[in-house]
Amino acid sequence: MSKVIVGMSGGVDSSVTAYLLKEQGFEVEGVSFLIWEARQRCSHDACCSLEAAQSAEQTAGEIGIPHRSVDVREAFADAVIDPFVSAYADGITPNPCILCNRRVKFPFLLKEAERRGAEYIATGHYARIESIGGAKVPAPSPERTHLLKKGVDPRKDQSYVLYGLRPEELRRLLLPLGDLTKKAVREMARSLGLPAAERPESQEICFIGDEGYAKFIEELSPLSSRPGRIVDRRGNILGSHKGLAHYTIGQRKGLGISSPDPCYVTAIDPLHNLIRVGRREEALAGTVLVSELNWLASAPSRTFRAGVKVRSMMGDVPADVELRDGCAIVRFDDAQWAPAPGQSAVWYLGDTVLGGGIITQAG
Repeated sequence: MSKVIVGMSGGVDSSVTAYLLKEQGFEVEGVSFLIWEARQRCSHDACCSLEAAQSAEQTAGEIGIPHRSVDVREAFADAVIDPFVSAYADGITPNPCILCNRRVKFPFLLKEAERRGAEYIATGHYARIESIGGAKVPAPSPERTHLLKKGVDPRKDQSYVLYGLRPEELRRLLLPLGDLTKKAVREMARSLGLPAAERPESQEICFIGDEGYAKFIEELSPLSSRPGRIVDRRGNILGSHKGLAHYTIGQRKGLGISSPDPCYVTAIDPLHNLIRVGRREEALAGTVLVSELNWLASAPSRTFRAGVKVRSMMGDVPADVELRDGCAIVRFDDAQWAPAPGQSAVWYLGDTVLGGGIITQAG
């Protein structure tokens, strides 16, 4: 019997994942990661909270599997919190879920698998893993044996936040929810009477409390709340901002300026502590420059056509991807709304994730 370590957040998705794998004949053990509880930041329904770990333990008991909590707070602070705070102070909009998956969650799941003698790891993400054999994609390098594909539920597909996986993680990862819809998973949990069946989904960044991310950043980086000027593209002063951490590209609400036309944040200038605003069309971008590339399948060529996502909840849109000196230039067929430096661009061939990276520039 093969053993699998399931990352359990206390939510319905990871609970059903553990149940399904046990039903499939795996020897299942659950693990929950404590990542930020020491500062009492997490909301009660967040995956990092003590309450979430207790919920996961309760679910494990109901399913009949072992469970333990692992303290990874120091690693999480170094790998996710510090870069998150620094990015906003520099006028960049990071994606902490991608940082966590790449630097904390999956590396530590593998460590637990090694420690417990498990062949596999598993999570409740809505995506699919497919063996290379027979797949209609370019042949990958020898160490790549599996592909990451979209989940069948387009409203819950989470392949975007998993593009940073390494070959070893992908090879040993099980994602039993990839062929299911969220509705079916919720109904299954109810029919089984699992404690997490009615647990709400976390809608915000897991380690941010009720006061919001800007307040969180201000407390850790006081300079991020340094006020400055809001200007238009010509440099005309339109008002004052509350600190760079309060703003992101494409933002309209909360600017506190008077203008005859709607204004949107078009650029954040940390060097001069400026927020630049303009008309909606000025926040559109036809091209993005992408760095820190990670490949899950080989690039078809130096320049190729792909579907590209620049945020998790959008569909992939057609674009040309040109590889150049370790970076990629993405040219969209149609200009996209407010791609923000610090977010990720992920490219797809059909429903297969080829790879992606961090947006460094948009225009």
